[in-house]
Amino acid sequence: MPDNPNSLPLTVADFQQLIRDRYFKTDAERGVSGTFMWLIEEVGELATALQENAPERNPTADQRANLAEEFADVLAWLATLANISGVDLAEALTKYTEKGRVEGVKS
Repeated sequence: MPDNPNSLPLTVADFQQLIRDRYFKTDAERGVSGTFMWLIEEVGELATALQENAPERNPTADQRANLAEEFADVLAWLATLANISGVDLAEALTKYTEKGRVEGVKS
């Protein structure tokens, strides 16, 4: 973990550990089902922010800032869910970084 957790770049592993260090006790008590519901709520908020930030709507600086915050919230809740489920996100992401495992484009 970096000396200053606010410094960038922050690796996936560093971020997951930061979330674990700050929230694991309460996250584990809430459980997978409750945590999943929080994640879905944040995904809904991200969906709303994405709509508000459509280029044709000429989003304000505050709307753009909110969009970034909603992306961060979704990542934090995803890391939380991974932590209480015993999943190492950095390891899981090797699915996309190891040659030959996932190729082509999504359609």
